[in-house]
Amino acid sequence: MPIATVNPANGETLKRYEAMGEQEVERRLQLAEATFRTYRLTTFDERARLLRRAADLLDEDQRDIARLMTTEMGKPVKQARAEAAKCAKAMRWYADHAPGLLADEEPSADDVKDSGASRALVRYRPLGPVLAVMPWNFPLWQVVRFAAPALMAGNVGLLKHASNVPQTALYLEDLFHRAGFGEGTFQTLLIGSGAVDDILRDDRVKAATLTGSEPAGRAVASTASQMIKKTVLELGGSDPYVVMPSADIDRAAEIAVTARVQNNGQSCIAAKRFIVHTDVYDAFAERFVRGMQTLKVGDPLEEDTEIGPLASEQGLADLEELVDDATRSGARVLCGGERPDRDGWYYRPTVLAGITREMRIHHEEAFGPVATLYRAADLDEAVLIANDSPFGLSSNVWTRDEAEIDRFVRDLEAGGVYVNGMTASHPAFPFGGVKRSGYGRELSGHGIREFCNITTVWHGA
Repeated sequence: MPIATVNPANGETLKRYEAMGEQEVERRLQLAEATFRTYRLTTFDERARLLRRAADLLDEDQRDIARLMTTEMGKPVKQARAEAAKCAKAMRWYADHAPGLLADEEPSADDVKDSGASRALVRYRPLGPVLAVMPWNFPLWQVVRFAAPALMAGNVGLLKHASNVPQTALYLEDLFHRAGFGEGTFQTLLIGSGAVDDILRDDRVKAATLTGSEPAGRAVASTASQMIKKTVLELGGSDPYVVMPSADIDRAAEIAVTARVQNNGQSCIAAKRFIVHTDVYDAFAERFVRGMQTLKVGDPLEEDTEIGPLASEQGLADLEELVDDATRSGARVLCGGERPDRDGWYYRPTVLAGITREMRIHHEEAFGPVATLYRAADLDEAVLIANDSPFGLSSNVWTRDEAEIDRFVRDLEAGGVYVNGMTASHPAFPFGGVKRSGYGRELSGHGIREFCNITTVWHGA
């Protein structure tokens, strides 16, 4: 795949980049290793000062970087500005909280004595250069939610971003440099996916994090396991959105639309499978379909656009294949199901009903504004349908019944359960999944400790 900015609203190639050669990659690896030797010795106060400065610069750049993201991958520009604001918030959160999250931990006095020590503690130390392989769908947020905790922990970052967002990738490197971080503290590698394996095998790279496809995750995990290196993987999801009879149906349907089409439906944590109790199925379906039909599809740079184009022509083709496979097997199209008559890689907001296990869309992630509706006879069947997926990233449950809430929290196979609301990431809460959605956690204290050497320090009596 070429490294280029291609506007998905019209298919126009705006800028191309040559991949970095071996000599430039080697220079950057040397720089990362050398920078880590000194950066790891900086104080939390110094790292926090730099990260807060990066947040301030990002706030100043918000409108420009939002337009750049929209031009590169098609998200509505209002959502792009919100993404930039969220990144600045996360930077400040880690600047404020990292010292506490990584503070030395002292075992109980009894355990210290029992171990034969006069004193003992657990200390979190940085690992070194960490390779981040990141996707295009949230081109700022996906990177910052790795970079902010990694830099605050004393690591240095190497970013291999998606090839269709090169300008956003270069902006991130420039942002951290302008904030005062040393040149080797955060570097963008303009390389193709084929170059990742060699970099991950390099002894100077100590760990890796990847958000992306299952094949990419398997490749990184395989190489990292051979090299015995730590990885964190977030590989997508097909999140259930369960609606029970006690729910506020109007509110559940309203939020369902946003939960499905955020970022033009190209979000790992977007709700994708809508599982509705039979007693309220018709009422929910009518409201949900109407909400999807009224969304404005248009130029993502216009302020009132709610659905922009998909990020790539291949992504559009993949989505069409899933819908076509479902309809050939008997799924009913309640709305959408086709491209609009306009330039660019657009797809109408779509709702499919009558989904069966034989359809690909039941098992595969639909990365675009396509929702699937399921009817559940009771809570047991709702849980069964929700868990009948290879993914387990997050989940959404709408009910006012505390016993039902307890049951869903206990039984849903997911990294998150959001009750009477839609899934959304926040710096304070761990983010990640189970099953084929990956392993490890980003954000919160769990995320910042993923790339730390958890060190036992023991003093003899």
